[in-house]
Parts: sequence; C-alpha cells; structure tokens
Amino acid sequence: MAVLPAMDCVFCQLMGEGTAHWVAREAEACAFAPLNPLAPGHTLVVPTSHYAGVFDTPPDVLARSMTLVQRVAAAMRTTLGATGVNILSASGPGSEQSVPHLHFHVVPRWEDDGISTWPAGVSSHRPTSDPHAQLADALR
Repeated sequence: MAVLPAMDCVFCQLMGEGTAHWVAREAEACAFAPLNPLAPGHTLVVPTSHYAGVFDTPPDVLARSMTLVQRVAAAMRTTLGATGVNILSASGPGSEQSVPHLHFHVVPRWEDDGISTWPAGVSSHRPTSDPHAQLADALR
C-alpha cells in the first residue's frame, strides 16, 4: 500500500512540484541532485511514496529503490569515470537522518579525490551482552 505524500516533507514537495534537478523519474523511485553535493554527480535516490525510513518501507519498494541506486551507480562509473561509489543512508532517531523520507546518497568516488565518507570514530554505546549473538537470535 503506497503512502500518500507528506505535505511537510521536502522530498515529497520536490516530487509534487517537479522542481528538482532530475536524474531519473520512475513509478516507485526517483533520483535527483542534492542541494549541496559531496562530489560531482552526487545523487539522491528516494521512493516516490512517503516512507520515513528503512523500518517502515515495504520490501518491494525498498528493492525497487535499491535497483535505481544500482543503476545510478553504474552510470556514475561508465559516464563520469568514477572508480567507486559510496551509498549512504540514515534511518530513525539517533542516525543523523536529515530528511524524514527514506533516501540514499549515491556518491561517486575517484582515487585520491580528497573526501572521506567513512566514519572517523566509533560509537560510545556499550551493550551489556554480545550484540552479534542477539542479532543472530533475532534473525533465526
């Protein structure tokens, strides 16, 4: 079931107004240029229906969004000569999600391009038991 656009969501507004710098527009997902790109060709991929994050996005919508992420990444390699890409996303409180609409940053990369999108530090959160064992139990 598709979720109607959220009128207070900047991405839903862009899609409704058609004012973005579009890279691709498809039924389930679209791609456009961000306002402040990290690198030449940096692109945002979002589902066309409003879902706040990965936790509430139906698997089929998530799969179609990731298919567009993959197509954008391939185009960055063949068209822009990128030697790699970073795919970045944040979902939920505590993740530094900037817009509450699921989105993926697809950032083209070149060797020695001068940026780093990898975290520089580690979490200060200290669990009381083995988190990987807990995850394994939850996924059984």
